[in-house]
Amino acid sequence: MAKPAYDGPILEIDKLSISFFTRLREIPAVMDFSVSVQPGEAVGLVGESGCGKSTVALGVMRDLGKNGRITGGSVRFKGRDMADMSEAELRALRGHEIAMIYQEPMASLNPAMKIGRQLMEVPMIHQGLSEAEAHARALQLVTDVKLPDPKRILNSYPHQLSGGQQQRIVIAMALMSEPSLLILDEPTTALDVTVEAAVVELVKDLGKKYGTSMLFISHNLGLVLETCDRLCVMYSGEAVERGSIADVFDSMQHPYTQALFRSIPLPGADKTSRPLKAIPGNFPLPHERPPGCNFGPRCDYFEAGRCDARPIVMQEVPGNERHSTRCLKFAEIDWNAPMAAVEQKAKAEIGPVVLKMDKLKKYYEVAANALFGGKAHKVVKANEELSFEARESETLAIVGESGCGKSTFAKVLMGLETATAGQILLDGRNIEQVPIEARDARTVGEVQMVFQNPFDTLNPSMTVGRQIMRALEIFGVGDTEAARRQRMLELLDLVKLPRAFADRMPRQLSGGQKQRVGIARAFAGDARIVVADEPVSALDVSVQAAVTDLLMEIQREHKTTLLFISHDLSIVRYLSDRVMVMYLGHVVELGSTDQVFSPPYHPYTEALLSAVPIADTSIEKTHVVLEGDIPSAMNPPPGCPFQTRCRWKSQVPDGLCEREVPPVRMLAEGHQVKCHLSDQTLAEMEPVIKIAAE
Repeated sequence: MAKPAYDGPILEIDKLSISFFTRLREIPAVMDFSVSVQPGEAVGLVGESGCGKSTVALGVMRDLGKNGRITGGSVRFKGRDMADMSEAELRALRGHEIAMIYQEPMASLNPAMKIGRQLMEVPMIHQGLSEAEAHARALQLVTDVKLPDPKRILNSYPHQLSGGQQQRIVIAMALMSEPSLLILDEPTTALDVTVEAAVVELVKDLGKKYGTSMLFISHNLGLVLETCDRLCVMYSGEAVERGSIADVFDSMQHPYTQALFRSIPLPGADKTSRPLKAIPGNFPLPHERPPGCNFGPRCDYFEAGRCDARPIVMQEVPGNERHSTRCLKFAEIDWNAPMAAVEQKAKAEIGPVVLKMDKLKKYYEVAANALFGGKAHKVVKANEELSFEARESETLAIVGESGCGKSTFAKVLMGLETATAGQILLDGRNIEQVPIEARDARTVGEVQMVFQNPFDTLNPSMTVGRQIMRALEIFGVGDTEAARRQRMLELLDLVKLPRAFADRMPRQLSGGQKQRVGIARAFAGDARIVVADEPVSALDVSVQAAVTDLLMEIQREHKTTLLFISHDLSIVRYLSDRVMVMYLGHVVELGSTDQVFSPPYHPYTEALLSAVPIADTSIEKTHVVLEGDIPSAMNPPPGCPFQTRCRWKSQVPDGLCEREVPPVRMLAEGHQVKCHLSDQTLAEMEPVIKIAAE
């Protein structure tokens, strides 16, 4: 059923203000916010957590809960003010004309209902289609979102699909009634970088196919560059800069936009010669905003008596009426001036081997039908013959998709699991068969972990100082309570937190501050090896820079070996000395950062690099979108583990990839790959990431 064409703006948000009302006070979440979305256009909304991006989306959907209210301004959809619409009209609009895709796909799916039935509901309710027509539409859209075996998918329950497949179903559901406007709220945050690349490609293609306008909310500037036509940068409830992608990326006109770009690791950033620059200070709470410019207290160009004298309004950049900024001084700032030289750090001297893994295997035995008392057993091969060394003061990055065995090997190293075969040598001592409860305090203190989610790792009912002191007690540091308290205060200094934080509860800390407490705790026992499992992926880009810089500084001071588990290859390139690429339990490539990031690559490394969104308009990338999902470790494919998704497989004769696991080959000193491709084919590989010629 075709919708009548509409040629005005699909969405016009004008001077929108939204507040939440608590018993204590009114909390202004969004103020004086304006943005418009034209037919077929994708507009990005970027900014740190808490800046009001999602509140804007919920304001458009009129879904602000009981204590949220629009206190000013208007939202017009296809020319009509949504405040004039009745509840019935709004209900008809949601899901039919305006659809929203949330960050967590399972929040949008009913776990007790088959996928096909959930998809068919949308056009049956909104467009009155018959069951047969709705089924045909569902089948068409599941095919459009590139899911394998659409008929089987329609007959599956949500838990039978992977995260990437669930997110594709949610996208299909949002597009079932061909909405005019699609709001995407961080739709790829929970996905692997390769799945993210495929989903982003898909959203762009479907947007073109169905002519859908999009409001794309993200904190990832690289993703916005790849998906959007225009963008709006938000800070503390306000829009601070609006313009086309080229305007904002190449000729930014607001200090906050500039600070954001300086805190993300673009190609060329280097932890010693060109470190990232974190944004100083903290994000203001909504009821504690400073007078005048919200960004003033953190801005390099702040001028007292001028920037804090009165509220600042958006103004057009001369010569470009579609580019505007909320900065009084934008015309006086030299935007092309090089960044003030950040202090160069001495390169850490890589020391002797601290950790050696030799042919480590970790298999799990699971009952094939454990729920129903089945007798058959299957083996999950989580790690297959891992061999590598890590040296003092070295950062070894371990990269790969979810399910490749990164966290399993970390668990074996920590003693949370024991190895099936092979050995782990810590300073020459075998620890692969010693579970954590049998390890002495010294070994426990020497191998520590910083976890991905700082919110889950702290005890909510214990003060920050008490938690660090408890770690010191376990590691046997300090003879008296006073000595341990002194050491705890020194650890807070080490992670650059005020000593007053010792008496705070975790709920009083921001995400970045909690992660610093996690790092302080990890270093309480003078750790030799720290396993950092995605330590910055839950944090904002501005906080990421500060936390990675802190890890590097502590590493230089303590000569720590850092095993950095991540799927974000931008941050890996910035801080690692060597990189190990894992796929389905195998190490498929291992070498220095320069070796792994330039051809010849293992075909999987090539796909990983191509999937990384880079926030730089001068970068040209070869797009390699991996087909299909990572196979199950319970039922791995024969031969090379990557052969089911490899685009180079046809270059290898006689079906060798499907029959034999490739041997480990040395391409250069210290650079190994597990691949059947000939030396000649590998030598012909082009770089995936190129800086475009000026």
